[in-house]
Amino acid sequence: MKKTKNLALALVSIMLMSSLAACGGNNNGGNKSAEGNTGNNASSTAAPAAEGDKAEKVELSFWTLGNVNYEELAAAYTKEHPNVTIKIQNTGDQTAHHNNLTTALSAGSGAPDIFQLEIGFMERFLGAQDKFYNLNDLGAKDIQANYLDWKWKQASSIDGSFQLGLPTDIGPTVVYYRTDLAEAAGLPADPEGFGAAIDTWDKFATVAKAFKDKTGKYFSDLTDLTYNALRDQSADEIYFSKADGSFIGDTNPQVKKAYDFTVKGIQEGWISNVMLWSPEWGQGMNDGSFAVVMGPAWMAGNIKSNAPDSSGKWKIAQLPEGAGNWGGSFITLPKEGKHSKEAYDFIQWLVNKDNQLESFKTKGLMPSIPALYEDPAFVDFKDDFFGGQQTAVEFGKAANRVKPVYYGPLHDQTDTFFKNALKNVLEKKADPAKEWDDAVKQSKTLAERG
Repeated sequence: MKKTKNLALALVSIMLMSSLAACGGNNNGGNKSAEGNTGNNASSTAAPAAEGDKAEKVELSFWTLGNVNYEELAAAYTKEHPNVTIKIQNTGDQTAHHNNLTTALSAGSGAPDIFQLEIGFMERFLGAQDKFYNLNDLGAKDIQANYLDWKWKQASSIDGSFQLGLPTDIGPTVVYYRTDLAEAAGLPADPEGFGAAIDTWDKFATVAKAFKDKTGKYFSDLTDLTYNALRDQSADEIYFSKADGSFIGDTNPQVKKAYDFTVKGIQEGWISNVMLWSPEWGQGMNDGSFAVVMGPAWMAGNIKSNAPDSSGKWKIAQLPEGAGNWGGSFITLPKEGKHSKEAYDFIQWLVNKDNQLESFKTKGLMPSIPALYEDPAFVDFKDDFFGGQQTAVEFGKAANRVKPVYYGPLHDQTDTFFKNALKNVLEKKADPAKEWDDAVKQSKTLAERG
């Protein structure tokens, strides 16, 4: 796995790349869990300072990303730790969020005490370890066992001696669907029945076309999420080889399957022509312009925010033929911060078991603490927005279907080439074969340079 050689190169790389996700956080979107020093049963109520404690007044700056509940959790923490003030700055744009940190680290000033790092940018910052505190030195090894092993390792050096961040949420992908639209088309409205009707991609396409013919509405919300759903079911690798970093996207059958399937949806007219994160996309969720959104667990928060009038009309089912994982983030401590102990005390509390459960309940962020997956408070949680469904059960099923895949440092830029190709097919009626060839050519040129 190639590492960024220096921070200047990292800045150039980040500025070139397009965003993987807006992580519901991602960061939202995309792993959130960690236990505090009190262990798996740590309370979400922070332990207050001892009576009469005259602790030093500490102010911590915290840059967050996406649709998260960290401001509310920080307020609860500081109420019990009156010597600590936490100032949160939430950035709406994922690329700008990471670019701002890279600029600050390069300049040697302006970085926050605490930074939420999305997994899509991890490779760049692991190459600048000298700019961050090693969380192992602050006690992270003591809580490592509480997390999914694969998630923890995403923020570790190869030998495990350096830990860049504590895990937050993960993003197993599911099918969010409108029960009212399913019923109007004569489809089963219950999750098991709906899932069975679309449990292969061939059946999904057949149902989608019939839905469009009967209702006049789109079945799938947009090209990007349709493509992602199949792309992320790749086994082991997507665009790049783990062994040598070479481009393999043109020979990976799952990438071509994802591309051809999305083209089919465009040509048959059952994929909407709105763009990801656009106002029209959010409005379509609320208005019922399309029946299905294929996205990660954290997407639940975006649907709730975008479609308040549709509460009770959504449910969750499984994707055909497997699941992928999109997004997830980590909490890191840039070394510019002068209060590493206080910052670490807060972040290990922020991502403990109870707080990850709260983030799931309020924002749909899927925990990265596997002990929660069998906890009645998690499994039995019923979400009124999703018709009282036990949504955690579906997310847990999806998480168990995920196959870990290697992305590589050029994934985002490469993915943009294929997304742009599909956009041209959608908007310009461009030839799909030529657009594929152009995307492959651009990807190979990038790989040779990178």
